[in-house]
Amino acid sequence: MSRIGKKFILLPKGVELKVQDGFIISKGPNGELKKKLDPRITVQVQAEEVFVRPKEGAAEEVDSLWGLYRSLISNMVKGVSAPFEKILTFQGVGFRAAVKGSDLELHLGFTNPVTIKGPDGISFKVEKNKIIVSGIDKETVGQVAADIRKQRKPEPYQGSGIKYEKEVIVRKAGKKAATAAA
Repeated sequence: MSRIGKKFILLPKGVELKVQDGFIISKGPNGELKKKLDPRITVQVQAEEVFVRPKEGAAEEVDSLWGLYRSLISNMVKGVSAPFEKILTFQGVGFRAAVKGSDLELHLGFTNPVTIKGPDGISFKVEKNKIIVSGIDKETVGQVAADIRKQRKPEPYQGSGIKYEKEVIVRKAGKKAATAAA
């Protein structure tokens, strides 16, 4: 039995969820999301509640899918009602970021700027040394934020690079501080 799968999902006002042709479709004020549904899982929408269950006679490995699909559907419902956001901060000499159309252009100390293409449904915002990635699909927002961070990971000596807003980077002392202490 899945502890997460057993919980029902409460539909907020203005959000509609339906199962059609093996797909889960979630519509809300911010847009529409569609995901393929595994045939071993059933989804029942009753008034303002959504129940996710494994089909009768399903094997034990379906329990992990049960919890997974419950989480995916929950994220779809939350995303169409309020968009997801990831905030990244950058620090370094000459580091800059700018939004060009739907793309993000990063100047990170390389000879040429790095351009991150904005997928459909993802928007970028830049404020001083912060990059805000937002969209209705949690998976895509997280992947785009990880791709941006991958361009220049934070380094432990000077702290320059791109990191998530609440990420803690453990700083190292360096050679001079290590030899002075000995």
